[in-house]
Amino acid sequence: MIKKILLGGLAAVVGLGAVAWFNRADILLTLVAAGKRTDIPDNKPIAWMQGPAAPETAGTDRPPNIIFILADDLGYNDISAFGGGLGNGKIKTPNIDALARSGVAFRQAYSGTASCAPSRAMIMTGRYPTRTGFEFTPTPDGMGRAVKMVSDSMRGQSGLPETIYHADRVAEMPSFEKQGLPGSEVTIAEVLKTRGYHTVHIGKWHTGLGPEFGPNAQGFDESLLMASGLHLPEDDPNVVNAKVDFDPIDKFLWARMEYAASYNDGPWFKPGGYLADYWTDETIKVIKANKNRPFFINLSHWTVHTPLQATKADYDAVGPMGSERERVYAAMITALDRSVGRIVAALKEQGLADNTLIVFSSDNGGPGYIGLPDINKPYRGWKLTLFEGGIRVPMFMSWPGQIPAGLQIQAPVAHIDLMPTLAAAARADLPKGVAIDGVNILPFAQGKGGGRRPHDTIFWQSDGYRVVRHLDWKLQLVDKPNSVFLYDLATDPTERNNLAASRPDKVAELRKLLDDHRASGRKPLYPATLEGPIPIDKPLGQRFTKDDVIAYWPN
Repeated sequence: MIKKILLGGLAAVVGLGAVAWFNRADILLTLVAAGKRTDIPDNKPIAWMQGPAAPETAGTDRPPNIIFILADDLGYNDISAFGGGLGNGKIKTPNIDALARSGVAFRQAYSGTASCAPSRAMIMTGRYPTRTGFEFTPTPDGMGRAVKMVSDSMRGQSGLPETIYHADRVAEMPSFEKQGLPGSEVTIAEVLKTRGYHTVHIGKWHTGLGPEFGPNAQGFDESLLMASGLHLPEDDPNVVNAKVDFDPIDKFLWARMEYAASYNDGPWFKPGGYLADYWTDETIKVIKANKNRPFFINLSHWTVHTPLQATKADYDAVGPMGSERERVYAAMITALDRSVGRIVAALKEQGLADNTLIVFSSDNGGPGYIGLPDINKPYRGWKLTLFEGGIRVPMFMSWPGQIPAGLQIQAPVAHIDLMPTLAAAARADLPKGVAIDGVNILPFAQGKGGGRRPHDTIFWQSDGYRVVRHLDWKLQLVDKPNSVFLYDLATDPTERNNLAASRPDKVAELRKLLDDHRASGRKPLYPATLEGPIPIDKPLGQRFTKDDVIAYWPN
């Protein structure tokens, strides 16, 4: 029961991802902190399953190993090869940059949506929420009312409008344990298993837990799960913490989160070091254990998600920054970059580099609630908005000998493309009778696109906030407050010139696409019970006024 309570707290405060930015509520924080465990045992070695002592297949008969590295809340500008790097270019990401140069970089890649859980479901399935119904983050009972109460308590400080809590929808909500990506959905892990892959998930999951929804239930032979959310214990002698005092969600994280992992749904235990390094250590062990059979590793980092914590070594290495918060964040970026470099080095050491496809991306854009204004530069908006800053993500693929080095693709692609693309790389059949919204972008990655676009149209939908990109036109329909944004991304990629008033014909054309998309799909598995106001042009920590543009985001 304690595990369920804690995981419920994780999903609420992290999954909602600061859907409402609110001030201190001491009584709630006290109650939250009272539920923390003090009996988590020390780290224990993982007895990873061992592959064969000799290769099962050789040469062209063996499909490629696949490693998918997913960062959490990474800003577009956090990768120096993409946006320039944090701190006006001071913080470089040499290992990530080198991986991008070694293969293809998709310069207009989009996340499934602007928040964690639905985006991850789209990566796993290649399907829109209008197919799966998994449109909103799982939310424990009662959390919406608590968030509403605390959010409203800080309105005088922030200047934000009221958070909306839909009490009338609560009766439609299943219990938290029954909220997740349905087990009937076919994941890329399940597809790869048909080709003999050993499948391993390491890190954050966030699409449900237990016998139907957890990684082991969704096609992964092994799972080393992030059971809570501290990167290191708060009082660890090797940690530097940066608390975000103006973000009450951050207060919940520090009050509730613990330093814990679990293997194959087993008991909790303490991880073996700073999370980004620990997940990397274990990934390398899996690589070594399975070097003689094809493997798929889904390495889902918690970095750079709050709570902001770095090792003292990385903190010292990056040096002074604009603020303590930025310095810790920069150190976290350094740890993520080191992870990529170590994984590439391990593949080379094991003689696997030439037959391994590595894909790197982020689950959504960088968040405004950490108060750093340039993490998505040059794009407008944040995580929890469908402006480019919330959904434009780095994405690249490296596969020596199969994908030419240094290729850059300008045509739009999306997270829903990863499932069919990885299946194609493995020469695995897609599930019969299942509509896949993504497309195989491997030919484009190999320079064989012939000038075509993988997609003419890409959709995003989160309750009343709906967006479509059709060719280079992008329409955003926001129901709270009622707003229409139309941009020509070919000439205005940073979404500064709203053409909705001057091009009603284009608005009507794209609105029909959105209406048809929604009408052709299913209803969400459960409703959104909470909607929070997210400013588009200011990070948290700056006071908002009635003239600032906002969009409400559902949980």
